[in-house]
Amino acid sequence: MTENAQRDAARRNRLLEAAQKELARFEQAENQFRKKDQAERAAELRLPLRFNIH
Repeated sequence: MTENAQRDAARRNRLLEAAQKELARFEQAENQFRKKDQAERAAELRLPLRFNIH
């Protein structure tokens, strides 16, 4: 590879890694929000979070 191509590939890799980390943080925050929202709605309806069906 030429020096420019190597530099471009390295830049793309850094950007891709940063995007993946940001997505992982977003997904974690979204999951925490969903769990909190589910617990709040269950409390309002006085429902257990998990149903045991036999």
